[in-house]
Amino acid sequence: MTEALPGPSAPSPGAPLRSPLGSNLDGVRQHNLGTVLRLVHGTPGRSRSELTRVTGLSRSTIGALVSELSALGLVKEEEPREPTGVGRPSPIVVANPDVVVVTVNPEIDGVVVGVVGLDGTVHRRARHTTDAPPTAPEAARIVADQLEGLATPSGTGLRVAGVGAAVPGSVRVADGVVRMAPHLEWVDEPFAALLEEATGLKALVANDASLGANAEHLFGAGRGIDDLVYFNGGAGGIGGGVITHGRPLAGSSGYAGELGHMLVNSAGDRCHCGAVGCLETEVSQARLRDALGVDDLEAASVDAEPLDAASRREVERQLGYLAIAIRNAVNVLNPRRVVLGGFLGALLGLDPALLDAEVRAQSLAASAEQVEVVRAELGAAVLTVGAAELAFTRLIADPIALQR
Repeated sequence: MTEALPGPSAPSPGAPLRSPLGSNLDGVRQHNLGTVLRLVHGTPGRSRSELTRVTGLSRSTIGALVSELSALGLVKEEEPREPTGVGRPSPIVVANPDVVVVTVNPEIDGVVVGVVGLDGTVHRRARHTTDAPPTAPEAARIVADQLEGLATPSGTGLRVAGVGAAVPGSVRVADGVVRMAPHLEWVDEPFAALLEEATGLKALVANDASLGANAEHLFGAGRGIDDLVYFNGGAGGIGGGVITHGRPLAGSSGYAGELGHMLVNSAGDRCHCGAVGCLETEVSQARLRDALGVDDLEAASVDAEPLDAASRREVERQLGYLAIAIRNAVNVLNPRRVVLGGFLGALLGLDPALLDAEVRAQSLAASAEQVEVVRAELGAAVLTVGAAELAFTRLIADPIALQR
């Protein structure tokens, strides 16, 4: 059996502090465990030989790290799925799908609760409908009520690593306080604390669209792209997120990415935020549905039926304002890809050539020459996957935390 690297032990009361050398070794070990776990997280798995090649670590070190992650219950090893040629095949290391995060997405008429495995599997999503926007305490209670049916360790064998919440509003990431979620009518709600009190689990909270951007970056239309901008449109408005150099752009307190409140029409309507002419006041799911006379915008986009004059005017009007917002993002952030989710993806599908032409005509040529505008891929699961990444990122940074 491969010998594991030395691990930290809990100091007894009054025990002396570790030497700097010991602390450094523990830090290297934790970093290496996290690196291996990150490489197999959300993938079909990687062989030991591939992990050795990608990380630059020795075979024996990879063997020790995989053994320790396996002992922690975070990964499993499987036989290769296909013959690998001459010699003994290298086992495939896969993330354990039974290690899960419970996810929460409060909406204006309900709360979506999900369970996502460390391998990226969405085990389950359930929507609890409410007659009015749920209060923050009510949303926390709904999560607690559904936990037993969704993810009870003794009942299903699942090990819950924490709770991740995607909230449509401005969230102070340091403590999970929702400073403002206007469509939910939340102001300065300590949602992370409420979730922890209701569930007994560590809870992390962030803006929903920012989490959607990260999910599309890791697993969807932005996979492999280190610089992207994500716009998502829903019944409650438009949100956004930015990935730059492969990392989410959060800002000093976590409020970055409010792309729905970008000015696109100085003579426009007043937004609920108090400003005039925000993107989400000019580009609206409700107005687009009314103009097209449909409930299912996705179907209208796919069918691409010829539009009457009035419908065409509204589609072109909304695409024009969306193009202004994308132009601003292209000029300021220089992304490689712009990803459109929710009803904005359907709007793109109604006339992709028009939007592309408008964006390129208005953007700086150097910034626009490589950018492409595409539809999101994760669909309805995007916020569930994004919220799960909040807790998985914490776990990957400290894989030993799950056993504490």
